[in-house]
Amino acid sequence: MEGENAENPTLFPATVGEKLRAAREAQKLELSEIASRTRIPQRHLEAIEQSNFGSLPSVTYAMGFARAYARAVGADETALARELRVELGDRPERPPPPPSYDFDERSRVPSRGIALVGAIIAILVVIGGALWYGTDWFRGGTPGEEPAVIENVVTAEPGNAAAPAPAPVTGGQVTLVALDTVWLRVTDASGKRLFEKEMATGERYDVPPDADRPRVRTGRPDRIQVLLNGSNVPPLGTGVETVEAEVSAAALQARGQPGATPQPGAPATPSAAPADAAAGNTTAIP
Repeated sequence: MEGENAENPTLFPATVGEKLRAAREAQKLELSEIASRTRIPQRHLEAIEQSNFGSLPSVTYAMGFARAYARAVGADETALARELRVELGDRPERPPPPPSYDFDERSRVPSRGIALVGAIIAILVVIGGALWYGTDWFRGGTPGEEPAVIENVVTAEPGNAAAPAPAPVTGGQVTLVALDTVWLRVTDASGKRLFEKEMATGERYDVPPDADRPRVRTGRPDRIQVLLNGSNVPPLGTGVETVEAEVSAAALQARGQPGATPQPGAPATPSAAPADAAAGNTTAIP
């Protein structure tokens, strides 16, 4: 009998780890199944079975893992915890190992490829910023636009209701000129956006002649001069008001005819032109 016990030392396990292993084997469970149930890494469970507590993070972890292992195999976790406390004795808590740092300064220097890509990206960003702020390429304008001299134009003063007299016109090119800084949007009948930006003083936009019933929307119609074939037509409005009106050549001609119904935002009847406009003064839009 004694020989059998010596040949099979797990028959009467002495340590907590051996008791847990015996309980697991009695239920024909693999250690991986215990790891799945307890969510404890299998290497830590192996260390507990082998009483290799030095490989565990700390004594507290060893106690917690052993209790979880005991619950998974249906053993008395309280009794096993007392036995394990005796096994551990006065073993001090082992602080976690300090993080390792690589003091090789060369590892902090980016590779030549990364440095080259970073330099190319920086150059592209600088070029993009210069194009965005220095030109109108991405904002609907035309590079190299020069202020134009426009015949029969009188700069409207804010709050001044007087407007240039309309000139007889017949179909053609519609041009919108900013008398001051003003936001303007132009769309066609389908809602497609043809133009939108904050125009500077003197900046002009030629409405495409083939646009389908183009419409203008702005909050300062008094700052927009409307030209048809280079001649003044009644303004879209005379004050601070949001207007949306059609600016096709046909619509502008209709607005200038007697008895025509004014479009939203446009005055019912054209105002009398100042004396100097009637005389054919030429005013340069800066």
